[in-house]
Amino acid sequence: MTSKDDINLASLSSYLESHIADFKGPITLEKFDGGQSNPTFKVTASSGVYVLRRQPPGKLLKSAHAVDREYRVLDALKDSKVPVAKVYHLCEDKSIIGSMFYLMEYCDGTVYWDAPLKDISSNDIRSKIYDQMNQTLVALHQVNIEACGLGDYGKPGNYFERQLNRWVTQYRASELKPIDAMEKLMAYLESHLPEDDGKTCLVHGDFRLDNMMFDKKSNEIIAVLDWELSTLGHPYADLAYQCMQLRMPQGLGGVDGLKGIDREAIGIPTEKTYVDLYCQRMGIDKIDNWAFYLAFSFFRLAAIVQGVAKRASQGNASNANAAKVGAFVEPLAMMALEVIATE
Repeated sequence: MTSKDDINLASLSSYLESHIADFKGPITLEKFDGGQSNPTFKVTASSGVYVLRRQPPGKLLKSAHAVDREYRVLDALKDSKVPVAKVYHLCEDKSIIGSMFYLMEYCDGTVYWDAPLKDISSNDIRSKIYDQMNQTLVALHQVNIEACGLGDYGKPGNYFERQLNRWVTQYRASELKPIDAMEKLMAYLESHLPEDDGKTCLVHGDFRLDNMMFDKKSNEIIAVLDWELSTLGHPYADLAYQCMQLRMPQGLGGVDGLKGIDREAIGIPTEKTYVDLYCQRMGIDKIDNWAFYLAFSFFRLAAIVQGVAKRASQGNASNANAAKVGAFVEPLAMMALEVIATE
């Protein structure tokens, strides 16, 4: 972890003591390494250990870094089958630390950053980890959104049309130079939108291995992290996004994929097996238009990465290496075009 941002610890401690039962300072703050979006800190107080997640300082793109939405969905899921950290308080008063933030419990588990799980010695454990993710994704997509108070968390229907419009707009707003592969990819997506099938559920928006925290002994998921992009949407968006990440090569960014790796030899299911298991658990036969969903996932990730690069160019990205990630936009678009050509 790295040092804290420019935050007045005494003022923050006093605020938390007055808004959270049993919270007691003084506090220390350490910033977690990794992540490009909302800066996240370990808060050590006299009353225990917590996690603070804030919006980055500076001018932000519209609807980006929505920590208030993260807080709302975490609170709504507290009694569901989806494992999440307990949240304590949302502060919308930007004068306290310079931006909106919320406080949640500190979960002491393991986060795996490489899809092949190189540090795991057992094929059975690797299989369990991927099965846990599959089960958790199904549990998420089966949440009763009305019963947990999220019926108005997003717009129902036409999810991919709305998302495509959103991310094209976001990409244009953060574009630093023309990228031909991105232009071709956007043209394909706009001309191949599937008809709306009426499926609506709570989607995570960034469902991948490194956004799961696993119990150090049982390797069961104890918390799904980073809900900034969650909304009401289409279940195949989450599934394709995860499979997209698993298709990525080693060494592209902070999370290694599984491209070129013999999954069976290391106990990790193939994409077909993983998708088939998801379908079985969801009670569906198959997924049509799979190439579109995968290509869209690559595009959205490329647009997110472009946003990180834009913030870095303006000097307000949350990670010191953010300026380097802009180089990944074109390779991601090229991988999407490869999916389109081969699926």
